[in-house]
Amino acid sequence: MIGRAFRVLDAFSPQRPVLSLSEIARRAGMPLSTVHRLVHELAEWGAVERDDAGAYRIGLRLWELGALAPRGQGLRERALPFLEDLSQITRENVQLAVREATEVVFIERIAGSRAVPVLTRVGGRFALTATGVGLVLLAHAPVAVQEEVLAGPIERYTARTVTDPVRLRRMLADVRARGFSVSDRQVTMDALSVAAPIHDQHGQVVAAVSLVVRYGSAKPEALAAPVRTSARAISRALT
Repeated sequence: MIGRAFRVLDAFSPQRPVLSLSEIARRAGMPLSTVHRLVHELAEWGAVERDDAGAYRIGLRLWELGALAPRGQGLRERALPFLEDLSQITRENVQLAVREATEVVFIERIAGSRAVPVLTRVGGRFALTATGVGLVLLAHAPVAVQEEVLAGPIERYTARTVTDPVRLRRMLADVRARGFSVSDRQVTMDALSVAAPIHDQHGQVVAAVSLVVRYGSAKPEALAAPVRTSARAISRALT
């Protein structure tokens, strides 16, 4: 029963946040009668909500439950003052992310008023190999995780996306050596990202912070200084 309920919830996505019962059944691969019963129980608990048109969306109860995750909410609360400072100083997109298995999960994003548009969203997932925060988190991930990711397939987003495992290994070594990463037009052709690692009290990398700017508006080395300063401040707040 729990597994089937998860399949119902997994039918929703950023591209399809509102679904009818028949759409949920089709996307979950289950009979309509089963989905009808599960959705009714999930709605009573608050995991899904029904709108005036009879369609369903994810409910606030799941948001409340998700907010209890220590790697998300706790880290976000401690990091937020420094993220806001970085945003005010640069007027650019500021992002905070953690690694979940072989993906990046964004737990905070502050959009600059005139900053370049980005594809990421809070709660969204992305490949470790393309974004600035992803490269930082992959560079400091266990060897087994690195090998799994580099074994592919590695998704390509633009003509600049690095998909060659040999080149990616060199990039990850460079991230560890320099203390920051650069994602140069790997996600969109108009954006450049610079990210730095956040450490916990044991010195382990638990998150990454980044600036995402319009390509050509600033040199990566100039962006690295404020990003690394912000990352060190957040790291101190975690100790």
